[in-house]
Amino acid sequence: MINKESLIKDINTIRKSSPLIHNITNYVVMNNTANALLALGASPVMAHSIDEVKDMVNIASALVINMGTLEKSWVKSMIQAGKAALNQKVPVIFDPVGAGATPYRIKTSMQIIKHCKPNVIRGNASEISAIVNSSNKTKGVDSTLESDSALTAAKTLSKQTNAVVVVSGSTDYIVKDQLVEAVKNGNIMMTKVTGLGCTATAIVGAFCAVNSNYFEAAANAMCIMGIAGERAAAKSQGPGSLQLIFLDELYNLKEDDILQAVKQ
Repeated sequence: MINKESLIKDINTIRKSSPLIHNITNYVVMNNTANALLALGASPVMAHSIDEVKDMVNIASALVINMGTLEKSWVKSMIQAGKAALNQKVPVIFDPVGAGATPYRIKTSMQIIKHCKPNVIRGNASEISAIVNSSNKTKGVDSTLESDSALTAAKTLSKQTNAVVVVSGSTDYIVKDQLVEAVKNGNIMMTKVTGLGCTATAIVGAFCAVNSNYFEAAANAMCIMGIAGERAAAKSQGPGSLQLIFLDELYNLKEDDILQAVKQ
């Protein structure tokens, strides 16, 4: 069950402190991700050059690694940044985009998990299942499975990595060992907007920047993501307008809006 007091405390802290979230993310979502973090109240930076990622991590409050558009030099930057974050005790949030689509993506996912030891891993059901069982295949970066079908894989991955695992879907599941939180906020239209999953990962990063209980932080982040998405969908004509209105809703969310919208 979502702790509403914690949820309100986290979003207020983000808005007051504007934590710097270092994103090594993909070309498709850079602009959307940065704008979502700004709307939430955080401060985004997109830095992927191997010449500066270590220095950027040193001033960041969280590191978000997203492997949507993979390239060898970027993988080196991701691993270097992740190791620096590990040394500095900066939370690392990893999005294994498309894991299972190709052997290279599975291999890269394993490398990042091994060297960066992420605190939170967020993906769809197919991605999480593929990391645990490499014989599972995804359809590009889209899930071919429902989120509840990946619960066993999420528990296994959490146990193997000591990370919080977030499985996105019609219901979002947050898993730490045998602990499971279900977040039921959201709207089906969100699946028609490219990169909202990547946005969710970045928002998890912002919440982890202000709450060291990463299980709780991840649940709070996914709840806020879902609430903003629901409110945006109610005012949208389709995916295009949802994408814009989502930012407005994230920016304008009030405490009463949040408390009334949380689905338990």
